[in-house]
Amino acid sequence: MKTVLALDIGGTKTTAALVDLGAGAARVRRHLTGPTPAAAGPDAVLDHAISLAREVRGEESVVALGVASAGVVTAAGTISHATSALPGWAGTDLVGTFAQRLDLPVAALNDVHGHAVGEARYGAGRGAHSILLVAIGTGIGAAHVIGGQPVVGVRGAAGHVGHLPVPEAQDIPCPCGRSGHLEGLASGPGILALAARFGVRDDAGPVTDGVRLAALARERSTAAAEAYRVAGFATGRTIGGALNLLDVERVILTGGVAAVGEPWRGAVLQGIEHEAMDVVSQTEVTTATAGTHAALLGAAAWAVDLIEERGAQ
Repeated sequence: MKTVLALDIGGTKTTAALVDLGAGAARVRRHLTGPTPAAAGPDAVLDHAISLAREVRGEESVVALGVASAGVVTAAGTISHATSALPGWAGTDLVGTFAQRLDLPVAALNDVHGHAVGEARYGAGRGAHSILLVAIGTGIGAAHVIGGQPVVGVRGAAGHVGHLPVPEAQDIPCPCGRSGHLEGLASGPGILALAARFGVRDDAGPVTDGVRLAALARERSTAAAEAYRVAGFATGRTIGGALNLLDVERVILTGGVAAVGEPWRGAVLQGIEHEAMDVVSQTEVTTATAGTHAALLGAAAWAVDLIEERGAQ
């Protein structure tokens, strides 16, 4: 059994945890979560994460720190690109800063990549040779894992399926600055915008909350359900195209939009069937099971892997 310190840093909240890793098993023994002081800048975000990490660790002996962070994380553990959710985050040296201030070996990866490793090893991906995890929430991201190892890409940017074009998103602005990408249409904010175009309203006016929109869809609001169907079908088309390229054993859906269920999920499956070649069209599609700490589990496992790899060299 190895005990690892782990951090999950997002634009809204940061969580620090002690993770126990055993033979094919992992558990978060204790954790602390606090709001990320994103508006105060990267130094404040780092200080906050370090404070949480020190508090949750206490006097515990740990072998390493694993960090899952929003943004594109390079092989050296530096943030090369980040969204406006973390202003100034690009250029932050995660590995160097945490190693110096916490006096631990450190490994860092993108939060969706970390989530996928957690699911692949300890959640819905267990027993599968390869998975594609697709996270649909405020944004849309994905990660490809083979044999428990994430395919991060030469720049750490692999998996941005939200920025693939889909016909249904034609001329719709995307948060990346382009247009016609899946994320602009089928993310949580994209679905709310789609619902507004379809005329979805409640007693207070246009619906601006995803929970309320999902409730309206379940209550047989035709327009609300149609917004989820359009978004789900486009998401499925993108996943189907990814299956044509990657031929994974299992697709895992996660995130706030994925939690809505029907009619979104049925539309996703229809989109996959529409786009995927026959040879991959029956790929298993399931829902994430590792829970809210999946990225922490993945970051911890990733850190142990890298430390063992360095030790073997």
